[in-house]
Amino acid sequence: MGASLFSIGLTGLNAAQAGLSTTSHNISNAGTTGYSRQRIEQSTNPAMFTGAGFFGEGTKVDTVKRAYNTFLTNQVLAADTKFSEYDTFSTEISQVDNMLADPTVGLTPALQDFFGGIEEVAANPASVPARQSMLSTAESLVSRLHNLSDRIGEIRAGVEGQIKETVSQISTYAKNIAEVNNKITIAQQAGSAQPANDLLDTRDQLVKELNQLVRVSTSTDADGSMSVFIGTGQPLVIGTTPTRLEALPSIADQSRLAVNILTQNGGAITIPESLLGGGKLGGLLNMRATALDSTQNQLGLMAVGLSTAFNAQHKLGQDLNGNLGTDFFTIPSIGVQRYTNATTAMPDVQYGDVSKLVGEDYRLTFTDTVGGYALTRVSDGRSVSAADVGLSITPAATSWVGDSFLIQPTRNAASSLDVSIADTRMIAAGAPITAAATTSNLGTGSITAPVVSSTASIAAGVFGTSAAPLKLTHAGGSLTGFPATLPVTYTLLNSNPVTLAAPVASVPYQSGMTIQVGGVSFSISGALKDQDSFTLGPNAGGVSDSRNAVALGQLQTSKLMLSADGQPSATLQSVYSQLVSSVGNKAREVQVNRDAQESLVGQAYEAQQSIAGVNLDEEAANLIRYQQAYQASSKVMTIASKLFDEVLALGR
Repeated sequence: MGASLFSIGLTGLNAAQAGLSTTSHNISNAGTTGYSRQRIEQSTNPAMFTGAGFFGEGTKVDTVKRAYNTFLTNQVLAADTKFSEYDTFSTEISQVDNMLADPTVGLTPALQDFFGGIEEVAANPASVPARQSMLSTAESLVSRLHNLSDRIGEIRAGVEGQIKETVSQISTYAKNIAEVNNKITIAQQAGSAQPANDLLDTRDQLVKELNQLVRVSTSTDADGSMSVFIGTGQPLVIGTTPTRLEALPSIADQSRLAVNILTQNGGAITIPESLLGGGKLGGLLNMRATALDSTQNQLGLMAVGLSTAFNAQHKLGQDLNGNLGTDFFTIPSIGVQRYTNATTAMPDVQYGDVSKLVGEDYRLTFTDTVGGYALTRVSDGRSVSAADVGLSITPAATSWVGDSFLIQPTRNAASSLDVSIADTRMIAAGAPITAAATTSNLGTGSITAPVVSSTASIAAGVFGTSAAPLKLTHAGGSLTGFPATLPVTYTLLNSNPVTLAAPVASVPYQSGMTIQVGGVSFSISGALKDQDSFTLGPNAGGVSDSRNAVALGQLQTSKLMLSADGQPSATLQSVYSQLVSSVGNKAREVQVNRDAQESLVGQAYEAQQSIAGVNLDEEAANLIRYQQAYQASSKVMTIASKLFDEVLALGR
């Protein structure tokens, strides 16, 4: 009985010592990141049967178990990866938001100054200082667009650099997790399948840190190894085998990086962005796709709309040299790059109806060998017509089926816009044609200043010369003298327009009627006498003429862009305002989501730590409990030793 009592005390002593060691380990690691509280699991040793019944044989320590709850851990991972995504997105988009909305560096002041310079020329068309001011404000506007575009380019370069670094970190974590998997497998197989608690904590901490870079999901195999998947289920670690990832230039767009799986034979398989989400990488990809691309495209859209509309109106005017206006701005070119290893010539892509541009990118894919193609929108993959999106596409005469190209109509337009003229005399502030009633007229008729919509007929000399202009004469209730080679459209009051094919002998007269001929329209009013006449001819004395400058200034409030139901619906300023509002709303939305997600992370972490965290007060109590158990077991062994000594004494 003494020997049995001694062994029972010894089991209690060992169990108490194990408890003390485990508690000490918990206390030592109370501040260790990722550590899970451990505790011993005890059970009773098999009892010994005697005639008097079963007598206990003490206790044994079955295992050291860590406090771990899979559900709560997964809750923390899900909340944490979303927070990391929102936090990254919020940090990056705030840079764009602050830049666009800044009253000093934003585009609105430069746009207002530019049109203010035009108003000065309209008020003083012969003033060289006013013209110089207009050129200076134009240069300032272009410089502001360049600066905004360059800053967005810097932000984009920063995002691309972070994507590359993040993908490299993900690959490193994959390698480390695979190595820990190998250690866990070896340790648990060597230790009668006992859990390698500290290694498991190390692996969980690696998974937690990886989850902050990209959303992960896991599954544990029978041998204790963990398989890790990223995004929507792309394998990153399978057992002890990691997947190598690398950020490489995208096949679809060489200016951006794509995440690729590196194969054993050295190849690369691109993972679509839609399959990756969560964490820092998800925030960066989302920022690039929804904020950077759209902002750069919208700025380019403004540059294209401004240059196209302004050039068109400027060329309808006349400069101080008496010449028709030329391009005031250089119209940015459309970016076209190969998507696949195309062997055909590049398609010729030009702007069509600019008012139909919406700041989107497109993919052109050849469908036959003679230039037939399909055009799809990159953002949603929907098929579109080139004309409907403001483009004119002339494909190559021969093509390869499946070859495709990325078309970016406005991506780099803001950075390539420039002012085309440097001579103040070349500002076409005046109109190229003038009209007047003949001084010998007997009636009260008057003619309005002509409005020019095309200069082709003027350049061809259809309206004669300043010395011998075209003359319209009233006779028998009609107007005669129209150019023999041009059709004439006239509109009487409360009537629809009537177009007469050339040659036109006469047009019925009615006071207040409008007439359009050769791209020039005007109105005639008043009571006319026979042989009253009006002249239309080149504007020889246009130094003080500001009609075209006024028309240029009106572009500030004219709806030029974003066609709706076939009609432009937005001014240049409203396009920029929509961009500022869109980015601002997105920045606010992401910030609100970030703050809400931060609260969820805190709640999930507290719930998880309530199970797995080390409570020093509880561990201190355990120290006392195990100390008392140790002392009690020692007392049992002491008594057992004395009893044994008494038994031996009886034999003496």
